Amino acid sequence: MRTVRILMDRIVDYAGLFPPAKLDMAATVRNFAQFRDGEDAWMLGRLVVPVARFEEFEREADSLLSRSTGDDDFWTISALTAPMGDPGYRSDLRAIEAFNERHANGQHGAVVVDTIETKAGDAATLDRGLDATTDGLFAFVELPVETDCRGLIAALSGRFAAAKVRTGGVTPEAVPSVEQLARFVSACAAADVPFKATAGLHHPLRHQGTAATNEPGCPVHGFLNVFLAAIAAWKAKASEGEVAALLDERSIASFRFDDERVAFGRFTLGAADVREGRERFALSFGSCSFEEPLEDLRSHQLLQTASLR
Repeated sequence: MRTVRILMDRIVDYAGLFPPAKLDMAATVRNFAQFRDGEDAWMLGRLVVPVARFEEFEREADSLLSRSTGDDDFWTISALTAPMGDPGYRSDLRAIEAFNERHANGQHGAVVVDTIETKAGDAATLDRGLDATTDGLFAFVELPVETDCRGLIAALSGRFAAAKVRTGGVTPEAVPSVEQLARFVSACAAADVPFKATAGLHHPLRHQGTAATNEPGCPVHGFLNVFLAAIAAWKAKASEGEVAALLDERSIASFRFDDERVAFGRFTLGAADVREGRERFALSFGSCSFEEPLEDLRSHQLLQTASLR
Protein backbone atom coordinates (compact mmCIF):
# COMPACT_ATOMS: atom_id res chain seq x y z
CA MET A 1 0.00 0.00 0.00
CA ARG A 2 1.40 3.33 -1.06
CA THR A 3 0.67 5.18 2.18
CA VAL A 4 2.56 2.54 4.16
CA ARG A 5 5.56 2.99 1.85
CA ILE A 6 5.37 6.76 2.27
CA LEU A 7 5.06 6.48 6.05
CA MET A 8 8.01 4.10 6.35
CA ASP A 9 10.30 5.66 3.73
CA ARG A 10 13.89 5.82 5.12
CA ILE A 11 12.44 5.72 8.64
CA VAL A 12 14.81 3.28 10.40
CA ASP A 13 18.19 4.54 11.56
CA TYR A 14 20.05 1.29 12.10
CA ALA A 15 21.53 1.08 15.60
CA GLY A 16 22.81 -2.49 15.69
CA LEU A 17 25.61 -1.56 18.11
CA PHE A 18 23.11 -0.86 20.88
CA PRO A 19 20.99 -3.04 23.19
CA PRO A 20 19.21 -5.33 23.06
CA ALA A 21 21.02 -6.50 19.87
CA LYS A 22 24.39 -5.02 20.93
CA LEU A 23 26.22 -6.43 17.91
CA ASP A 24 29.92 -5.93 17.40
CA MET A 25 31.09 -3.41 14.81
CA ALA A 26 31.91 -6.02 12.18
CA ALA A 27 28.40 -7.50 12.27
CA THR A 28 26.79 -4.07 12.39
CA VAL A 29 28.52 -2.68 9.30
CA ARG A 30 28.07 -5.96 7.44
CA ASN A 31 24.34 -5.87 8.17
CA PHE A 32 24.06 -2.22 7.12
CA ALA A 33 25.81 -2.97 3.82
CA GLN A 34 23.42 -5.85 3.16
CA PHE A 35 20.37 -3.74 4.02
CA ARG A 36 21.58 -0.96 1.68
CA ASP A 37 21.92 -3.44 -1.18
CA GLY A 38 18.69 -5.31 -0.44
CA GLU A 39 15.16 -4.92 -1.77
CA ASP A 40 14.03 -3.21 1.42
CA ALA A 41 16.65 -0.45 1.31
CA TRP A 42 13.85 2.09 0.78
CA MET A 43 13.06 1.83 4.52
CA LEU A 44 16.67 2.29 5.70
CA GLY A 45 17.98 5.60 7.01
CA ARG A 46 21.35 6.26 8.59
CA LEU A 47 23.79 4.11 10.52
CA VAL A 48 24.18 5.20 14.15
CA VAL A 49 27.81 5.19 15.35
CA PRO A 50 29.39 6.82 18.43
CA VAL A 51 32.21 9.22 17.63
CA ALA A 52 34.35 7.27 20.10
CA ARG A 53 34.14 4.25 17.78
CA PHE A 54 35.05 5.94 14.48
CA GLU A 55 38.43 4.23 14.25
CA GLU A 56 36.81 0.83 14.76
CA PHE A 57 34.15 1.68 12.18
CA GLU A 58 36.74 2.67 9.58
CA ARG A 59 38.67 -0.53 10.13
CA GLU A 60 35.64 -2.84 9.85
CA ALA A 61 33.80 -0.96 7.08
CA ASP A 62 36.78 -0.24 4.81
CA SER A 63 36.23 -3.18 2.45
CA LEU A 64 32.47 -2.49 2.25
CA LEU A 65 32.59 1.19 1.35
CA SER A 66 32.44 2.43 -2.23
CA ARG A 67 35.36 4.39 -3.67
CA SER A 68 32.99 6.30 -5.97
CA THR A 69 31.53 9.66 -5.01
CA GLY A 70 28.02 9.65 -6.42
CA ASP A 71 25.24 10.60 -4.01
CA ASP A 72 24.04 6.99 -3.84
CA ASP A 73 27.52 5.70 -3.06
CA PHE A 74 27.90 7.45 0.31
CA TRP A 75 26.86 5.79 3.53
CA THR A 76 25.28 8.34 5.88
CA ILE A 77 26.09 8.24 9.57
CA SER A 78 24.37 9.75 12.57
CA ALA A 79 27.14 10.22 15.11
CA LEU A 80 26.59 10.04 18.87
CA THR A 81 28.55 12.74 20.64
CA ALA A 82 29.25 13.77 24.22
CA PRO A 83 26.51 15.96 25.73
CA MET A 84 26.49 19.65 24.94
CA GLY A 85 28.34 21.47 27.70
CA ASP A 86 30.70 18.55 28.21
CA PRO A 87 34.33 19.26 27.21
CA GLY A 88 34.12 16.21 24.97
CA TYR A 89 31.43 17.79 22.79
CA ARG A 90 33.77 20.16 20.95
CA SER A 91 36.43 17.48 20.57
CA ASP A 92 33.79 15.18 19.09
CA LEU A 93 32.86 17.91 16.61
CA ARG A 94 36.51 18.19 15.60
CA ALA A 95 36.69 14.41 15.18
CA ILE A 96 33.61 14.50 12.93
CA GLU A 97 35.12 17.28 10.81
CA ALA A 98 38.33 15.28 10.40
CA PHE A 99 36.35 12.10 9.58
CA ASN A 100 34.35 13.88 6.87
CA GLU A 101 37.46 15.46 5.37
CA ARG A 102 39.14 12.05 5.26
CA HIS A 103 36.24 10.49 3.37
CA ALA A 104 35.09 13.39 1.19
CA ASN A 105 36.72 12.22 -2.04
CA GLY A 106 35.92 8.53 -1.56
CA GLN A 107 39.58 7.49 -1.52
CA HIS A 108 39.17 6.12 2.00
CA GLY A 109 35.59 5.00 1.44
CA ALA A 110 32.44 6.99 0.64
CA VAL A 111 30.82 7.82 3.97
CA VAL A 112 29.68 11.06 5.57
CA VAL A 113 28.44 12.15 8.99
CA ASP A 114 25.55 14.52 8.33
CA THR A 115 23.71 14.34 11.64
CA ILE A 116 24.69 14.14 15.29
CA GLU A 117 22.82 12.90 18.35
CA THR A 118 23.55 14.54 21.68
CA LYS A 119 21.97 15.80 24.91
CA ALA A 120 21.55 19.15 26.66
CA GLY A 121 20.52 19.77 30.24
CA ASP A 122 19.13 23.30 29.89
CA ALA A 123 18.21 25.89 27.25
CA ALA A 124 21.37 27.98 27.71
CA THR A 125 23.61 24.94 27.23
CA LEU A 126 21.54 23.96 24.21
CA ASP A 127 21.90 27.40 22.62
CA ARG A 128 25.67 27.44 23.14
CA GLY A 129 26.00 23.89 21.87
CA LEU A 130 24.07 24.61 18.69
CA ASP A 131 26.10 27.76 18.11
CA ALA A 132 29.27 25.67 18.33
CA THR A 133 28.02 22.89 16.05
CA THR A 134 29.76 22.59 12.71
CA ASP A 135 27.88 24.14 9.80
CA GLY A 136 25.93 21.52 7.87
CA LEU A 137 25.58 19.10 10.79
CA PHE A 138 21.95 18.56 11.77
CA ALA A 139 21.65 18.00 15.53
CA PHE A 140 19.20 15.70 17.28
CA VAL A 141 19.07 16.68 20.96
CA GLU A 142 17.71 14.07 23.36
CA LEU A 143 15.31 15.60 25.86
CA PRO A 144 14.11 14.21 29.22
CA VAL A 145 10.57 13.11 28.42
CA GLU A 146 9.84 12.41 32.09
CA THR A 147 9.95 16.15 32.79
CA ASP A 148 8.23 19.14 31.25
CA CYS A 149 10.72 19.89 28.48
CA ARG A 150 8.71 22.57 26.65
CA GLY A 151 11.43 25.15 27.36
CA LEU A 152 14.06 22.97 25.69
CA ILE A 153 11.74 22.28 22.77
CA ALA A 154 11.16 26.02 22.35
CA ALA A 155 14.93 26.56 22.32
CA LEU A 156 15.14 24.23 19.30
CA SER A 157 12.58 26.21 17.31
CA GLY A 158 14.06 27.73 14.18
CA ARG A 159 17.43 26.03 14.64
CA PHE A 160 19.11 23.48 12.35
CA ALA A 161 18.18 20.83 14.87
CA ALA A 162 15.42 18.58 16.17
CA ALA A 163 14.36 16.93 19.39
CA LYS A 164 15.06 13.30 20.19
CA VAL A 165 12.91 11.18 22.49
CA ARG A 166 13.77 7.85 24.08
CA THR A 167 10.72 5.63 23.56
CA GLY A 168 11.95 2.47 25.27
CA GLY A 169 14.83 0.45 26.60
CA VAL A 170 15.68 -2.84 28.25
CA THR A 171 13.98 -2.04 31.58
CA PRO A 172 10.43 -0.87 32.37
CA GLU A 173 11.83 2.35 33.82
CA ALA A 174 13.20 3.26 30.38
CA VAL A 175 9.75 3.18 28.75
CA PRO A 176 7.90 6.51 28.92
CA SER A 177 4.22 6.45 29.73
CA VAL A 178 1.60 7.20 27.11
CA GLU A 179 0.94 10.50 28.86
CA GLN A 180 4.63 11.52 28.91
CA LEU A 181 5.09 10.70 25.25
CA ALA A 182 1.85 12.47 24.28
CA ARG A 183 3.02 15.59 26.13
CA PHE A 184 6.35 15.52 24.28
CA VAL A 185 4.80 14.96 20.84
CA SER A 186 2.17 17.65 21.41
CA ALA A 187 4.78 20.16 22.58
CA CYS A 188 6.93 19.48 19.51
CA ALA A 189 3.90 19.90 17.24
CA ALA A 190 2.89 23.16 18.92
CA ALA A 191 6.42 24.55 18.53
CA ASP A 192 6.85 23.11 15.01
CA VAL A 193 10.01 21.34 16.17
CA PRO A 194 10.71 18.02 14.41
CA PHE A 195 11.83 14.95 16.32
CA LYS A 196 13.22 11.46 16.06
CA ALA A 197 12.56 8.55 18.41
CA THR A 198 14.97 5.94 19.60
CA ALA A 199 14.75 2.54 21.30
CA GLY A 200 11.82 0.25 21.86
CA LEU A 201 10.02 0.65 18.52
CA HIS A 202 10.64 -2.78 17.02
CA HIS A 203 6.95 -3.49 16.43
CA PRO A 204 4.10 -1.55 14.78
CA LEU A 205 1.60 -1.46 17.65
CA ARG A 206 1.57 -0.87 21.37
CA HIS A 207 1.65 -4.22 23.13
CA GLN A 208 2.75 -6.01 26.27
CA GLY A 209 6.49 -6.55 26.20
CA THR A 210 7.91 -9.91 27.26
CA ALA A 211 11.31 -11.50 27.70
CA ALA A 212 10.52 -13.70 24.70
CA THR A 213 10.63 -10.62 22.48
CA ASN A 214 13.68 -9.10 24.22
CA GLU A 215 11.49 -6.37 25.69
CA PRO A 216 10.82 -5.19 29.24
CA GLY A 217 7.83 -6.72 30.99
CA CYS A 218 5.54 -3.74 30.56
CA PRO A 219 3.45 -2.18 27.80
CA VAL A 220 5.75 -0.86 25.07
CA HIS A 221 5.18 1.61 22.25
CA GLY A 222 4.59 0.85 18.57
CA PHE A 223 6.05 2.78 15.65
CA LEU A 224 2.73 3.08 13.81
CA ASN A 225 1.16 4.56 16.95
CA VAL A 226 3.98 7.03 17.48
CA PHE A 227 4.35 8.28 13.93
CA LEU A 228 0.68 8.45 13.00
CA ALA A 229 -0.18 10.14 16.31
CA ALA A 230 2.65 12.62 15.71
CA ILE A 231 1.53 13.47 12.18
CA ALA A 232 -2.06 13.83 13.42
CA ALA A 233 -0.87 16.28 16.08
CA TRP A 234 1.25 18.28 13.63
CA LYS A 235 -0.98 18.21 10.56
CA ALA A 236 -4.53 17.69 11.91
CA LYS A 237 -4.20 19.48 15.28
CA ALA A 238 -4.95 16.38 17.36
CA SER A 239 -5.23 17.31 21.03
CA GLU A 240 -2.85 15.91 23.64
CA GLY A 241 -5.63 13.61 24.83
CA GLU A 242 -6.22 12.36 21.29
CA VAL A 243 -2.50 11.79 20.83
CA ALA A 244 -2.45 9.75 24.04
CA ALA A 245 -5.39 7.65 22.86
CA LEU A 246 -3.66 6.97 19.54
CA LEU A 247 -0.44 6.01 21.30
CA ASP A 248 -2.41 3.56 23.44
CA GLU A 249 -4.24 1.85 20.54
CA ARG A 250 -3.41 -1.87 20.24
CA SER A 251 -5.59 -3.03 17.35
CA ILE A 252 -4.31 -2.97 13.77
CA ALA A 253 -7.94 -2.79 12.64
CA SER A 254 -8.08 0.74 14.03
CA PHE A 255 -5.63 1.89 11.31
CA ARG A 256 -7.11 1.67 7.81
CA PHE A 257 -4.59 2.05 5.00
CA ASP A 258 -5.10 2.28 1.25
CA ASP A 259 -3.09 3.76 -1.60
CA GLU A 260 -4.37 7.30 -1.06
CA ARG A 261 -4.87 7.72 2.70
CA VAL A 262 -4.72 6.30 6.19
CA ALA A 263 -7.69 6.68 8.54
CA PHE A 264 -7.83 6.19 12.30
CA GLY A 265 -10.33 7.51 14.80
CA ARG A 266 -11.68 10.84 13.55
CA PHE A 267 -8.55 11.46 11.49
CA THR A 268 -7.91 10.86 7.80
CA LEU A 269 -4.47 11.70 6.47
CA GLY A 270 -3.90 11.78 2.73
CA ALA A 271 -0.72 10.44 1.18
CA ALA A 272 0.57 14.00 0.79
CA ASP A 273 -0.10 14.71 4.48
CA VAL A 274 1.85 11.61 5.50
CA ARG A 275 4.76 12.53 3.24
CA GLU A 276 4.90 16.08 4.54
CA GLY A 277 4.63 14.92 8.15
CA ARG A 278 7.52 12.52 7.71
CA GLU A 279 9.72 14.96 5.83
CA ARG A 280 9.16 17.93 8.13
CA PHE A 281 8.15 16.63 11.56
CA ALA A 282 8.30 12.93 12.51
CA LEU A 283 11.69 12.20 10.98
CA SER A 284 12.93 8.72 11.93
CA PHE A 285 13.48 6.20 14.69
CA GLY A 286 16.59 4.39 15.80
CA SER A 287 16.35 0.61 16.07
CA CYS A 288 18.87 -2.13 16.72
CA SER A 289 16.79 -4.33 14.40
CA PHE A 290 15.93 -3.55 10.79
CA GLU A 291 14.25 -6.87 10.08
CA GLU A 292 11.68 -6.93 12.90
CA PRO A 293 9.73 -3.84 11.76
CA LEU A 294 9.62 -5.25 8.21
CA GLU A 295 8.51 -8.69 9.36
CA ASP A 296 5.72 -7.27 11.49
CA LEU A 297 4.43 -5.04 8.69
CA ARG A 298 4.27 -8.11 6.48
CA SER A 299 2.55 -10.16 9.18
CA HIS A 300 -0.16 -7.48 9.28
CA GLN A 301 -0.33 -7.58 5.46
CA LEU A 302 0.70 -3.95 5.21
CA LEU A 303 3.70 -4.96 3.12
CA GLN A 304 3.17 -7.94 0.87
CA THR A 305 6.62 -8.85 -0.44
CA ALA A 306 10.21 -7.84 0.02
CA SER A 307 10.24 -6.36 -3.48
CA LEU A 308 7.08 -4.23 -3.13
CA ARG A 309 7.68 -0.96 -4.94
